[in-house]
Amino acid sequence: MDKLGSMRMFVRVAQAGGFAKAAARASLSTAAVSRAIMELESNLQTRLFNRTTRQISLTDAGRRYLAHCERILNQVDLADAEAKGASAQPAGRLRIHATASFGQHYLTPLLAQYTAQFENVSVDLVLSQRTPDLLEDKFDVAIVVAQNLKDSSLVSQRVGFTRSVLCASPGYLAERGTPHTLADLEQHTCLQLNVHDIPGAQWRFEESEAESFRMPKPAPLTVNMAEALAQAVQAGMGIGMLPLPTALQGIREGSLIHVLPDVRPVPHNIYALYASRQYLDAKIKTLVDFLREAVPQKFAEHEQALDSAHARRARAMACVE
Repeated sequence: MDKLGSMRMFVRVAQAGGFAKAAARASLSTAAVSRAIMELESNLQTRLFNRTTRQISLTDAGRRYLAHCERILNQVDLADAEAKGASAQPAGRLRIHATASFGQHYLTPLLAQYTAQFENVSVDLVLSQRTPDLLEDKFDVAIVVAQNLKDSSLVSQRVGFTRSVLCASPGYLAERGTPHTLADLEQHTCLQLNVHDIPGAQWRFEESEAESFRMPKPAPLTVNMAEALAQAVQAGMGIGMLPLPTALQGIREGSLIHVLPDVRPVPHNIYALYASRQYLDAKIKTLVDFLREAVPQKFAEHEQALDSAHARRARAMACVE
């Protein structure tokens, strides 16, 4: 039997004071309402109504059961309303996973804007280098930086892209010389960033005549965190491919030099992954829509900052000459 449906019918009959009135309000026959109440009483093994030919009244058990039913059904209605509202108004806790570098340099500043716009949403942000199992690890959204995604049952939305830059320290270049072509890199020490979904031993570029550079020998350092690689490059260990947001501060300060600035690495796509398109929670929808607009703007700011750093360095070099 449909217990909730039977409870609702019992409450209707009790509030209406009769089977016929309850049937009319529910657009049912009086016989159908009477059968539903009899089935409920049979299931409970308790008489809920005293019946005469002219009227009905609640038994003592019926009055107690009515109080419980009204409380339970109010809670059910409240839960239904809250669940339906989740697809209309963003509210509640939004659990997000992102890689450490992207989360630190892109996502965290943007989430400050998002939560200011949607004040009823709170964010639980987890940063790590592995891609989680969204359902098992109970994440609403995962933000992934990758050249391409593996096949999965998850929904993916591309929200933008980012790119990396080749960098070295001034001391390293003073000692080993500055490379002017990709072929020159074969004579240099190249450090490897080993990040999930992005090949580290092969550097790919947009130019057709120099589509890729594969390290001719094992890297003396392989690391899975862009910030750690940046520190190794600044320490003079070699040349590294750094995400632009990670490299920017060092380039501005002069502790990093942008190597081969005219050769552009292939951009990396930024995807938002979530479980399903059906009945999409408003928190997830508004976050994805927000990132689709905000991430390209943030990338443009980084590109502009890099151009400004190049211009300052060019002016400084001209003054020295």
